[in-house]
Amino acid sequence: MRYRRLGSSDLEISEISLGSWLTYGGGVAREQAEACVAKAFEVGINFIDTANVYARGAAESFLGEVLAGRPRDSYILGTKLFWPMNGDGGLSREQVFKQLDLSLLRLKTDYVDLYQCHRYDYDTPLEETMQALTEVVRQGKARYLGFSEWAPDRIQAALELPDVERFVSSQPQYSILWREPEREVFPLCSANGISQIVWSPLAQGALTGKYKPGQAPPEGTRAASQDMGWSMDRFRDDDVLEAVQRLRPIADGLGITMAQLALAWVLRRPEVACAIVGASRPEQVEENAAASGIELDDATLQTIDEAVAPVVAA
Repeated sequence: MRYRRLGSSDLEISEISLGSWLTYGGGVAREQAEACVAKAFEVGINFIDTANVYARGAAESFLGEVLAGRPRDSYILGTKLFWPMNGDGGLSREQVFKQLDLSLLRLKTDYVDLYQCHRYDYDTPLEETMQALTEVVRQGKARYLGFSEWAPDRIQAALELPDVERFVSSQPQYSILWREPEREVFPLCSANGISQIVWSPLAQGALTGKYKPGQAPPEGTRAASQDMGWSMDRFRDDDVLEAVQRLRPIADGLGITMAQLALAWVLRRPEVACAIVGASRPEQVEENAAASGIELDDATLQTIDEAVAPVVAA
């Protein structure tokens, strides 16, 4: 496993990190979830990403229980706030303090290494949000700050505020099939000491190649699930799945899996500190972790671009 510095922080995080959206605390059986976390540590993953809203708090509670026996300095933990929780939501001063305290209780820890704004709150003044976030950092409840899916003008506005803690991370959706952050978010963040922690690098599993055009999703997969299949909608069109199948010979030629190809592709960018992967089985964690260190040459990158050009969102 390779590690990269997270923005202007002193955190060195694994290139592959373990996420918990749609999985732990609800979507995956407890025994399997515990095995995934154990495998993550075994293969060198040190960054675990969650959010208060995942499984309505159950993902944080699960992680709090399963991590309780490990030294706190043996892992880097990030969580988020914004989406409604029991009627609350947003990034007001009240919510920043309330939701972080509740997250810390569920996670059974005194602090998180990274506290992230899950989206931008247009109903709360940015100054109020940043001042509250600054206070929780200076109180020691969070070491560093990040955001997810903020528009470039909102990122710039936060950067221009005086006397507040600076963001060190951005968490955008980014994959071979979804490249929009490259245009503005990557360069703006890079110029200001903010790294990318990318989510959905496998396009909700589509880039693994397990979904075939014209065929029903395999039983037991996310796309086949009534509870989780909705998250796959944008990547289930036959033209997208046909483009993904054109990536198979590229991966085969390199002697790697399609998932490893997709992860190596996002990690080719120096702006990216890590790629978040979800896993329901420990074998998936191990396979994904093995993408760290795979380097793709220019000819391979060009072939990838040609294969997916008709369906890329950029």
